[in-house]
Amino acid sequence: MTKFNRAALVTTSVAGLLTFAGCQPSASTEQTATGSAATADTTLASAANPAAPTTASFGKTQDGAEVQLYTLTNAHGLKVSITNYGGTITSLLVPDKSGKPGDVVLGFDNVSGYQSSEFLKSGPYFGALIGRYGNRIKGGKFTLDGKEYTLAKNNGENTLHGGKKGFDKVVWQAQPGTSAEGQTLTLTYLSKDGEEGYPGNLNVTVVYTLTADDALKISYSATTDKATPVNLTNHAYFNLGLGQTKDVLGHEVTIAADRYNVVDAGLIPTGELRPVKGTPFDFTTPHTIGERIGQVPGGYDHNWILNQASGLHTAATVYEPTTGRTMTVQTTEPGLQFYTGNFLDGTLKGKGGTVYGKHAGFCMETQHFPDSPNQPKFPSTILKPGQTLQSTTIYTFGVKK
Repeated sequence: MTKFNRAALVTTSVAGLLTFAGCQPSASTEQTATGSAATADTTLASAANPAAPTTASFGKTQDGAEVQLYTLTNAHGLKVSITNYGGTITSLLVPDKSGKPGDVVLGFDNVSGYQSSEFLKSGPYFGALIGRYGNRIKGGKFTLDGKEYTLAKNNGENTLHGGKKGFDKVVWQAQPGTSAEGQTLTLTYLSKDGEEGYPGNLNVTVVYTLTADDALKISYSATTDKATPVNLTNHAYFNLGLGQTKDVLGHEVTIAADRYNVVDAGLIPTGELRPVKGTPFDFTTPHTIGERIGQVPGGYDHNWILNQASGLHTAATVYEPTTGRTMTVQTTEPGLQFYTGNFLDGTLKGKGGTVYGKHAGFCMETQHFPDSPNQPKFPSTILKPGQTLQSTTIYTFGVKK
């Protein structure tokens, strides 16, 4: 086993969660496609917390595969539903300041919504697990160990979120369970050598945990038999006032970042890490999303360079004044892609017939930087045989009265 700059460590979050995590792969016991290490964690305290997530049918895919919907709950009224199609978060019920629960993520009532021609054409990736490489890779190619790899292009001349059939469009193996922290769902997937052009057989395990401390924790791990770039994240669209606010422009956001990636017209980083001070990208103090979005051509869809690059740290906080809901994002990753639903145009109807118009939700995708395989000055995303990628992100919910 070897180590490199994704050093794993044990740390305690402000939500009181004990998390073993790291932005980059580090020495760890080898895991297989069944996710043995992560699964062991989820069954650790089942006797003390016997209640398990519920399971229901979520319909059949276009290929005829039956997929399931797993619902995790806690004692405070939080409830998250996740399907093993794409590892997708389909709903997340969170109480508001009056104690009334409401759904705070965009999604659909069954799997057909995630496979409709309208959804696939617009490509919003509602709630899905993203891989093998989240965000964009310029020109759909990169060179590794002297060999050039050509990827599936699905974003003009670039590759976005893993290619034409990324992790968001596959059926994951699922195992509901419990842990000392709360109910869990462990998802595993083997991405085979050559899939979408990427080298190596990549074994991926993702564990969702809904904690007693009102947090949704996502723990990622992966191993490979060939060197390969890996950048895993989740693409949930949040609206903490969903049902009461038509868009997210009134949400107040802070981001713990003094710099961001400057991008070109194709949203590919130029390599410049520009200070946010004096720009509409400065969220070091609270600002509403709509306050300066008009100064950003196309809206926010950029990667912020988080001030703390290792260990579990607070990346962002969000407050929605109508409902009083709050969300804190903690991660072990060095970057945060803040996206404000700029491409939503009202053509998609979600749960209960809700129309998703422009800025109907925002994303906070914890990640490594876009196009890192082609940017040697960025933190490395190359996972090698004998290493284990480990990464954790925690979304903690509350209210401000």
